[in-house]
Amino acid sequence: MDFTFIMNKIFHLPALRRSVTGTLAATAVLAAAMAAPAAHAKEGQLRIAQQFGIVYLLLNVAQEQKLIEKHGKSRGVDIKVDFLQLSGGSAINDALLSGNVDIGGAGVGPLFTLWDRTKGKQNVKGVASLGNFPYLLVSNNPAVKTIADFSDKDRIALPAVGVSVQSRILQLASAKQWGDAQYNRLDRLQVAIPHPEAAAAIIKGGTEITAHFGNPPFQEQELAANPQARVVLNSYDVQGGPASSTVLYATEKFRNDSPKTYRAFLDALHEAAQFVQKNPEQAADIYLKVTGGKQDRKLVLDVIRSPQVQFTVQPQRTLALGQFLQRVGAIKATPAQLSDYFFDDPRVAGGN
Repeated sequence: MDFTFIMNKIFHLPALRRSVTGTLAATAVLAAAMAAPAAHAKEGQLRIAQQFGIVYLLLNVAQEQKLIEKHGKSRGVDIKVDFLQLSGGSAINDALLSGNVDIGGAGVGPLFTLWDRTKGKQNVKGVASLGNFPYLLVSNNPAVKTIADFSDKDRIALPAVGVSVQSRILQLASAKQWGDAQYNRLDRLQVAIPHPEAAAAIIKGGTEITAHFGNPPFQEQELAANPQARVVLNSYDVQGGPASSTVLYATEKFRNDSPKTYRAFLDALHEAAQFVQKNPEQAADIYLKVTGGKQDRKLVLDVIRSPQVQFTVQPQRTLALGQFLQRVGAIKATPAQLSDYFFDDPRVAGGN
């Protein structure tokens, strides 16, 4: 199945194609970097790995307005910021553990995985949330109305099988549907595909990909462009309301070795959140400019203005997912409170 052909045919978006191609190239560069001795974080250096979608808007705003550099100067340090785009929590986690990035942006599922695996070692914890967004499981198969309708003929695209937050939320939904013993019942139908390519497949139809558990704006594109596309599952329904599905996290070493850089980053992220809340139209333009996308501006603006979306750095409804993962054996350690798996900060405190 040629997803590049699908993208060319459906979207006609050279910039989007460059974004995906650039991601593949970045992945190759990252792989080469991982083969070399890991670079060490230092004050004034910040390498951020992010993925696709409006859920990374706060980073887009910080990048475009050079907020990290601004807040670094106010703390007496010149910060060189590099952004790397990858796809999938597994790739983000590998980059972070190799020492080739300092802060990773991915789902809360990959955060819990890495937090659990690095306890007593690198001690990876969350830095901040990127906001609350409903993640929609969309299908173009008319026979699929609920997750119970998926069959072996279906394939569900998501960023990383069994690790991504989409996969973990689907596991939580499966446990509620069939019991904890069958929490991973739908894992066998999952395939790891970047959001732009998965969205193209859902819009075009006629491929083995019949569902996509994505994020904004890809899920909205699918629903707008394919009359047969429908919402099978809303993450908010599974998580009990607005939740921080995508977060930022780092190692304890980076936080300890680069305290000024770390604080400047949080200052910048907080300012970016306030900017988006007050200036949604400018934020939409920044997203389209930084990502090089040609998505419909109104669609992007509708997402930013949606009452279901909140731009905040304080995590919400993350703990329950971590406790579920421990209960079914996906992680060993039991998170009891936010401070177990998030670094302390006044802007993060009070979350859950």
